[in-house]
Amino acid sequence: MSATDLEHASADPRPLPDTAGAGPLSPTERRAAWALSLIYVVRMLGLFIILPVFSLFADDYTHATPFLVGLAIGIYGLLQAGLQIPFGLLSDRIGRKRVVTLGLLLLGTGSVVAATADSIWMVILGRALQGSGAIAAALMALAADLTRDEQRTKVMAMLGGSIGLSFILALILGPVLIGWYSIDVLFWLTAACAVLGIVLLHTVVPDPPPARHSADTVADLGTVRRLFSHRMLLRLDASIFCLHLLITATFFAVPLALRDVGIESGLQWQVYLGAVVLSIAIMIPLIVLAERRAMRGALLLSVAGLLLTQLLLGASAVGLLPAGPVWLFAGVTLFFGFLNALEALLPSLVSRLAPPAAKGSAMGIYSSSQFLGAFVGGAGAGALHGTFGPGGLYVVLGALCATWMLVLVGFEPPGRVATHRHRLGAGERARASAVVAELERIPGVREVALAVDEGVAYLKVDKTVFVASSLSSLARAR
Repeated sequence: MSATDLEHASADPRPLPDTAGAGPLSPTERRAAWALSLIYVVRMLGLFIILPVFSLFADDYTHATPFLVGLAIGIYGLLQAGLQIPFGLLSDRIGRKRVVTLGLLLLGTGSVVAATADSIWMVILGRALQGSGAIAAALMALAADLTRDEQRTKVMAMLGGSIGLSFILALILGPVLIGWYSIDVLFWLTAACAVLGIVLLHTVVPDPPPARHSADTVADLGTVRRLFSHRMLLRLDASIFCLHLLITATFFAVPLALRDVGIESGLQWQVYLGAVVLSIAIMIPLIVLAERRAMRGALLLSVAGLLLTQLLLGASAVGLLPAGPVWLFAGVTLFFGFLNALEALLPSLVSRLAPPAAKGSAMGIYSSSQFLGAFVGGAGAGALHGTFGPGGLYVVLGALCATWMLVLVGFEPPGRVATHRHRLGAGERARASAVVAELERIPGVREVALAVDEGVAYLKVDKTVFVASSLSSLARAR
């Protein structure tokens, strides 16, 4: 095994625990976790809320074409993909709250531009401004600054769950509100969400210590370049790209299909809500299968299910199935089931496969791939739907799923591993090579990487063998 010495801007002034112990969140951590999760919800709700309805009403804008409508839906993803890492690095320099505030101001400004737009081009500009507030990395880093290492997994899980919650809320609220108001109101609501996020940030979220670079939560450009040679992680990046391409493209076409079978826009939320509830019966068995050492099988089954979904929706679109909403509802339910399973499994796999001290960088690439997929899905769906109709779109999406399955055939899931942070003593920092060799000899330690300026050794450990107390024993032996 080899060690990697990572250079960082500043060290954390707070002491780090030697072991990743369990226990409840402190009051400050709990307050930070709930407040940041709520900021995530209001921010992502603003980006998602037009997804289930925009294609139904976009023809009201001047110069609208199917391609430009799709571009308006997905353009935010291009800006998010390109600016996640730069915004995260900027937060190291000028502070987390300043960067998050800037991102929320951009979200609000873009929402106002879109709300007052008459032309599809102005909507595209507004959506691009919304997406340019790429603050997910900065929010994760802020959460890391405000929590102890042993509590970080809980907090990150809360943040991840808030994104899924915002997507479900958007699917319900979008159709409900569009039944009462115009599409402009959805953009005004997004602007209000941005203002609410700023208020929460500065009144509820505790002030963090000086910004620090933590390799398990923040992306590092040098490490990012090295990760592009990690074949298993690249398969996961390709997977999240494909998944969010499918999400954006499918929700370009499904609202139109529901309208064509007689379900008015203001009632479509009932379809989505019912589908989400029933999809739990698909999601949970797949996650259980994955946890029983059949991870690759669960991934392949999920992608095969998405392929079946596209074939089902395509057959309904071209009249090969009886007309009516039943088959559409079945397709949407299946889609949610396999989608939610993959959304739960993929980020966990990235975290487990990422080399020690590179988790933040791996998640940076993963997040950028996710948003890039949303962009390609929106723009591509508009072009394909406008040229070949819904049947042509679903054929292409089905072919994408088949290609995705081929990519995953060679995937090798990790064992039961975890990343463990060991605080370095003053003497250990001066003899890095010897410390690495000693740590590697501990049973269950698979990889070691030093972040000397951070004062931490990152260990990838086999949870079935590794005993954290062995680190204390090693320290006493010195």
